[in-house]
Amino acid sequence: MNPNDVFITFPELLVWFPLLSGLIIFFLNKENQVKKLALTSSFITVAIVVASLFFTDKKYFNFNNVSYFWLPSLGSSFALMYDGMGRMLCLLTSLAFPLAFLSSYNKSYTKPNSFYGLMLLMQSGLIGVFCAMDALVFYFFWELALIPAYFLSSRWGGERRIQTTFKFFVYTFVGSLLMLIGIIYVYLHTPDLTFSLHSFTNTRLPVGKEEITFWLFFIAFAIKMPVFPFHTWQPDAYEQATPSVTMILSGVMVKMGVFALIRWLIPVFPYASQIYANFIIILAVIGMVYASCIAWMQDDLKRLVAYSSIAHIGLMCAAVFARDESGMKGVMIQMFNHGINVIGLWIVVDLIERIWGTRKISELGGLANASPVLTIFMVVIALANLALPLTNAFVGEFLMFNGLFSHGIWTTAIALFCIILVAIYTLNMVRRVFYGETKRENVLSLSTIDSNVKTALVIVVLIILVLGVFPKPMFELTQDSVDVFMSKVKGLF
Repeated sequence: MNPNDVFITFPELLVWFPLLSGLIIFFLNKENQVKKLALTSSFITVAIVVASLFFTDKKYFNFNNVSYFWLPSLGSSFALMYDGMGRMLCLLTSLAFPLAFLSSYNKSYTKPNSFYGLMLLMQSGLIGVFCAMDALVFYFFWELALIPAYFLSSRWGGERRIQTTFKFFVYTFVGSLLMLIGIIYVYLHTPDLTFSLHSFTNTRLPVGKEEITFWLFFIAFAIKMPVFPFHTWQPDAYEQATPSVTMILSGVMVKMGVFALIRWLIPVFPYASQIYANFIIILAVIGMVYASCIAWMQDDLKRLVAYSSIAHIGLMCAAVFARDESGMKGVMIQMFNHGINVIGLWIVVDLIERIWGTRKISELGGLANASPVLTIFMVVIALANLALPLTNAFVGEFLMFNGLFSHGIWTTAIALFCIILVAIYTLNMVRRVFYGETKRENVLSLSTIDSNVKTALVIVVLIILVLGVFPKPMFELTQDSVDVFMSKVKGLF
């Protein structure tokens, strides 16, 4: 096939396919029909991403990039690029949705067509964010990913979903507004008055103005990750959202912030990034220690996983601003690995709550007797969460700490303390929930796991073990993005 004879590229297909599937689902009425179409659509998206991994050679440029006029009067083009980092995050996004759908397949939702339609719209927005090469297109997909999340959380969440979603809305709306102001300001100073990433990275603002604009972008991205002290919306949102939505929020959506640091913030504001690097690394490390300590004190499984996620994202943020090549390699692979691991944790937590009617650690115990299969799954995922060697998270965390060490010994030493904390609260949770004394009379009679949930957990565990033993393909996939990032920062810091 001639690469020049391409009518639709991979990034276009990945954006439009879930979008159209979601719109079709909105008009369906039968729940079984809706679920089957949503699950089928999500698996087709996985197949498209997997197929795209075979078109990495430069001769397939036309398959992986697209740019055509969108708003020509404003200098904005519908520009999408499918580089290594984009492929990796699109792969994570495509895997996350079938895992979420499988693990909750037997759960009924009011107005399922609206629920699954919004989920697929969110998938389209996430993929668009990871491929956008135009600031206005990036902002459009940023909002397209967030807006369905508001409705999904507020309509199908827990008892406190309204106030929690309102807090989530206020945080993200303020962040999005600040980013939009920053985008417009940089656009007005571009030499060719365009929103392209190339124009943005070649625009040099006066130092004082660059610092102010830098913070407009950083706050938006820090809220999304989230990084201390912009994190307070996250534990409540994860706790109140329905489990499948929480899986996407924590597994994929937080990566929007980390991705944006690498793709947009540091390349567009190199000098401000240098000036505030130490301050942001200190904030991230403080957040790691704080979140780890709070996770240690939690009695609620959901909140424990939520605070654990904050600590892991804090390490990624610190490693990005360390601007070391080995650290960046670690960030790339860890964005994927953290997403898989935290989705696995949410599947287990949701299953525990559905079967045993509680997620309080103090009310659980002896679950290994009731479900040894679930215990095996949880132990593997928990060991990956604390980055045990031969699990997928080990190599990424090792490289991130190595990159952070090249920046500063003391911040690295404090960050390394979190390894002890994560081992304490993770292993303590496994011991109290799955082993120890049985605290519920009906625990021994409730041992069945749906085949759909088992399938999802098998996929998660296989990814953990395969990438733990053989991470080379993921490094090769993202090497070009690491090289581009390092070439941009080289000589500036």
